[in-house]
Amino acid sequence: MPQTSALLAVNVLDASSLLAAFGALGIAVVLFAETGLLVGFFLPGDSLLFTAGLLCVPGATSGPQLSLAQVLPAALAGALIGAQAGYLIGRRGGRALLSRSSSRSLHEGTRRAEDLLARYGHGRAIVLARFVPVVRTVLNPLCGMVGVPARTFALWQVVGGAVWTVGVVLAGYGLGSSVPNIDHYLLPIIGLVVAVSLIPVLREVLRARREGSAR
Repeated sequence: MPQTSALLAVNVLDASSLLAAFGALGIAVVLFAETGLLVGFFLPGDSLLFTAGLLCVPGATSGPQLSLAQVLPAALAGALIGAQAGYLIGRRGGRALLSRSSSRSLHEGTRRAEDLLARYGHGRAIVLARFVPVVRTVLNPLCGMVGVPARTFALWQVVGGAVWTVGVVLAGYGLGSSVPNIDHYLLPIIGLVVAVSLIPVLREVLRARREGSAR
């Protein structure tokens, strides 16, 4: 009963809460949902990876102790398998699924994903999308919808997924290793990570508004 109550109290939007409840397995599940399922666009991928890296440093925080040997494979598996699942969903009816959603954020993310593909081409867009919240959720099914070749998608989503997951986890691990008592600053740091991850979104919104006012 206590374990059930603890699971019910998990906040899926809070990286620390997710990691305390599910550990490395939670990372794989969340990244799979965020990168593979359109309903996962609200999940905290960036802050989850960064916090997981911090929690891998022995004694750095008062939170659960994680292991890089578990976190990195779990993050890679969730991100890579999720992206492939999203691509297959897109090929088999993603446009219909998207049209049924009333989420403004999801539709805005789709527009930005289409802009990325048009501006940078398949490879660069697939890699860059990993670092943009919401866009990394919708770009994978979008690639399936518009007919990006399966081999091209698989190659670049593996490259982008590896750089994103390993890079953000190691950034958290490096900071936790170099800053004493990092848990005193955990909330501001996570807030900063979230803010930085939203910069590309804000830039695209401002660009769209400038283009709209210029017409």
